[in-house]
Amino acid sequence: MTTGAPVLLGLDLLGTFAFALNGALTALRHTRLDIVGVVTLGMITALGGGILRDVLLDLPPATFNDWRYLAVAAGGGLIAFVSGRHLHRLNTPITVLDAAGLSLFAVTGAGKALQLGLGPAQAVILGAITGVGGGTIRDVLIRQVPSVLSSGLYAIPALLGATATVVMTSLDVDGPVPAVGAAALCFLIRMIGVHFDLDAPLPPQPLEPGPEDR
Repeated sequence: MTTGAPVLLGLDLLGTFAFALNGALTALRHTRLDIVGVVTLGMITALGGGILRDVLLDLPPATFNDWRYLAVAAGGGLIAFVSGRHLHRLNTPITVLDAAGLSLFAVTGAGKALQLGLGPAQAVILGAITGVGGGTIRDVLIRQVPSVLSSGLYAIPALLGATATVVMTSLDVDGPVPAVGAAALCFLIRMIGVHFDLDAPLPPQPLEPGPEDR
């Protein structure tokens, strides 16, 4: 969606903060790290998807062109480190922050791709990559199966949020309201999946291991 640059930047920075906070808190929940490790994983979660997107778009990553991305990501990681002692109370906030970051990044990723003249399918894919990329890198680093592969409805909401962005653009609907609406759609679907413990479709039955797997 060709939202104005200030709107796109604002959503991008908000998503960066949400993902940094979530990424650092998730790292604290699953492994014991010092302040450098916590802040680093928060920044990787927040910035990894956008870096992947910009590399695929053959652009210098926005992270390295604008100090605000690094500052916001580091700030989110530091806040998580300081509040880590209260982690047992933060399961719901962590999930909500993750859904917020996923939604905002899916929309801004698709919007950036459209601004650069890419087609609808490419914009949807890049929006989803922006949303799930950083969390996937974080999960690999802490030796966890990435959420995008194991968590019920994760990639699907990102794809739907990015698709809504593309559809709005094709209808010439512009401005912050449609962008926020597309992000809200992604957020709502993700939270419904969490609340009702919904999963993406699975194979009808587990495959039997072959002789080479035994």
